[in-house]
Amino acid sequence: MCEVVVIILGLFFPILGQAANFLDVVINEISWMGTGISYNDEWMEIFNNTPSDINLSGWRLMAQDGTPEISFSGTIYAHGFFLLERTDDITLPNIVADQVYKGSLNNDGEDLRLFDDTNNLVDRIDCSEGWFAGDNIDKRTMERKNSFLTASSLNWQTSKNIGGTPGFQNEILVEKSPESKPTQKPEQTTKLKTYPEGVLFNELLPSPLGSDAEEEWIEIFNQNNFEVNLYSWQIVDVVGRTNTYIFSEETLIAPQSFLVLSRPTTKITLNNSGDGLRLFNPNKELLDEVNYERAFPEQSYNLIDAEWIWSSVLTPGSANTTDLPASGAEIELEEREFFPDNGSHETGVQKNLATISEQVPKPKNFFSIFLIAFSLAILSSVGIVILKKKVEKIDIKKNIE
Repeated sequence: MCEVVVIILGLFFPILGQAANFLDVVINEISWMGTGISYNDEWMEIFNNTPSDINLSGWRLMAQDGTPEISFSGTIYAHGFFLLERTDDITLPNIVADQVYKGSLNNDGEDLRLFDDTNNLVDRIDCSEGWFAGDNIDKRTMERKNSFLTASSLNWQTSKNIGGTPGFQNEILVEKSPESKPTQKPEQTTKLKTYPEGVLFNELLPSPLGSDAEEEWIEIFNQNNFEVNLYSWQIVDVVGRTNTYIFSEETLIAPQSFLVLSRPTTKITLNNSGDGLRLFNPNKELLDEVNYERAFPEQSYNLIDAEWIWSSVLTPGSANTTDLPASGAEIELEEREFFPDNGSHETGVQKNLATISEQVPKPKNFFSIFLIAFSLAILSSVGIVILKKKVEKIDIKKNIE
């Protein structure tokens, strides 16, 4: 019996006390120079290389000189980021910290070490002789190039963007060869890959009838007349205990189609007290966003005619509507799961409205029918009165005789 309980708990909760392998979780980005607002606004980011959630209770990130020394709490999701902000949660005004810590980073460098809850060394960055990358003037961060490689100086770069990429994948910069070039030839710039627009949020269910953890979902819609590959696109939660969902390789959304993502898939919690979502392409370009102030129980937040409204009619995988189905109608939903060609078990749920087998006819000319019924009732009453008077006359006549 005890073994069964342990197995069941293991399916739903990250396991405590299990030693992590080296580089399972890595230090991914460091803003040792602070931000343009204040040099005190330092932050760090770690990344989970594994396909499983990891409970960080008992984990530590510490500098060799003793400052900072961070004791973790919370969970880092599979292939997810965990953001650490120094002193308070206003270091990055538009991003909520996963944890706040105290203690400053030395601008001359630090030797940082990450330990799991069994005191195993999981990652180390030895910048005791100076930071490998980062710019204190422009406030560009120090970014890891490859999360699966050790933290040598060759595996770090100065971020392309001022302020770095907190909560996002680091952009790998292409290094130019040192070969000489003609002085009269203009310098060429790397052109970013272009991504289509027209993919947007369509419906959210923050407060379902059943369990929030199992039955919340997010629906996106492809307005285009062509298929869109969502690989490396991101959905970012911006309120409360935030998380970022990164679409896996070969996640496709068909033209004029819907893609429904459950909370167990995205690990994104839609807060009932209000929340917001952002959709980014791999170039970190904001494509769509949605915000709501308070969720209504058993209602979804629908985009209808370019306006967001709450509706008790849930339409996952089909066009939004506020009209309830006709009474007695049988609505059949077909659920399809697609599996990417790469064998990934990530699923996109698409539900297509099939057929309505019957509809209850609605009466026409209701006022005319009412008048006819009312007239018949009056005529019946008059007839009964006349008949009653005739019977009374007959009885009187018999009595006289």
